[in-house]
Amino acid sequence: MRFLPTVLTVALATQGVLASNWFGRSGTDVRTPAYNNWHESELERWLSDHDIPYPTPADRKDLEKLIERNWDNYIVSPYYSWDTERLQSYLKSKGVEAQKGAESSKDSLLSQVQSSWYETSDQAQEAWGSVKDWIFDTWTDSELKAFCDKHDLPVPQPRKRDTLLQTIRSNYETVAQKTNDAISYPGDWLYETWTESDLKEWLDTHGIPAPQPTTRDRLVATVRRNSRLAYLKAQDQAASASSSAAQAYATLTDQIIDAWGESQLKEFADKNGIPVPQGTRLNELRALIRKHRADFLHENVSKKATDAFGAATSSAGNEYARATDKASLAAQEAFNQAVGTWSDSRLKSYLDSRGIPVPQGSKSDELRALVRKHAHRAASGGNAWIYDDMSLENLRAYLAKNGDATAKKLAEKKDATRDELVSAAQSGYASASAAGGAQYASLTSYLAQATQAVKDSAFDTWSESELKNYLDSYGIPVPQGSTTNELRAAARKHYTFFKYGTTTPSGTILTRIGDTFKNTWNWVAGQVGLGAEAAKKNTNEAEEKIRAEL
Repeated sequence: MRFLPTVLTVALATQGVLASNWFGRSGTDVRTPAYNNWHESELERWLSDHDIPYPTPADRKDLEKLIERNWDNYIVSPYYSWDTERLQSYLKSKGVEAQKGAESSKDSLLSQVQSSWYETSDQAQEAWGSVKDWIFDTWTDSELKAFCDKHDLPVPQPRKRDTLLQTIRSNYETVAQKTNDAISYPGDWLYETWTESDLKEWLDTHGIPAPQPTTRDRLVATVRRNSRLAYLKAQDQAASASSSAAQAYATLTDQIIDAWGESQLKEFADKNGIPVPQGTRLNELRALIRKHRADFLHENVSKKATDAFGAATSSAGNEYARATDKASLAAQEAFNQAVGTWSDSRLKSYLDSRGIPVPQGSKSDELRALVRKHAHRAASGGNAWIYDDMSLENLRAYLAKNGDATAKKLAEKKDATRDELVSAAQSGYASASAAGGAQYASLTSYLAQATQAVKDSAFDTWSESELKNYLDSYGIPVPQGSTTNELRAAARKHYTFFKYGTTTPSGTILTRIGDTFKNTWNWVAGQVGLGAEAAKKNTNEAEEKIRAEL
């Protein structure tokens, strides 16, 4: 772990430079809504991204009023739409202990989240007034390089992250003008170099469910509207991790370093990612750790805060990328293990729902290789997964409302099996999809509402036999003596992988399959904590030794 010296820069930039930008930008009134300066096309794009219907054609004032009514709910206080579980998760990530009784009181949780939220209303307005300052920070280095290449932006060699970010920010307006688009609320041109898999992978990395079924436009909209929250989360966790480590380093006095033996010094260097050249002597080792401590605590930094801003955001991106790489690997491994147990029919359904052609006569291993290759591919067609989490009761209600005469009659049959109901539902969906128009729109709208209503209780009402049959459709043998809760957990896990691939949507894979990397920046903090704990432990031991000698 070699990022301790740079992580602290994030906290300094967050507390210093960002605060200066938020409250000190000349010519900007933070009380003026950011969208007041947007082009009409940007107003419409924001409304479309947030699935808010608006009349066409529409007067500019009408568009602004619509955004004004929804701005707080989506930008300033998005947590008001969160469920209790997500509110508690946020408070835990911030180190805030829920008040007694708050577990059952959503209002209490909302009040606590509000008081510890990432930014104020004015800060949010200011941020959306200058998108280029932060929206690229969650991009990977390869995505930044592709953007520069696409728009012929010269980047000095070596093409480091700092240089890439600085080049893109300084040329942002020029690139936007060349695409004949506005610059305040970014258009699709911003993501021209991203493939659909890139978009899906970004959502997976940040724990955001991809829209299902989806199109490229919907993926872009989902990435765009969640970019600010992903950025804020990364900055907050970086600052938290660096603060924790700084406290440990602050206890590392010269007296402690002098009291440590060679083994203790090397242990500390190893824990904190300090490279120690072969043959380093004891005094050189002490000097090396002192220099590292000074660098970490910023004692050797003479640059202005504004000069450090680019490096700070770069460091945040680099370390966030490293952390998320670990989390992505964990999710990928879990996905690969699940896919290894699926039947050929499930593997083919997964590929079919993502528009991946399946070669005739493909063997199981070849199908699994294809599925793993397209782990980040968003579902864009087919209806294989749509009814997977519907209980018998929900299927009957769905067919009674949306089915044709035959389907409605089947829904009334008491002895109708789940497979029969699913088959009827899939047939109706396929017909509506082919026909398009109002019928298909009504059907997809109903499904979206139904999915939202039952997402947190999927499989909860299923009987043991239904759960076993569902797992059997994956070709997964059920161990003898499995409890109903174990069956539900297995059903949720495989359904999540089948529907989302490697994604980590809140409330599903993160909480259902026990992913140890529940929060990627928690992983970073954990790594920093290793060094911090080592420092504290060795500090206590050294202090005891000094007291004994005295």
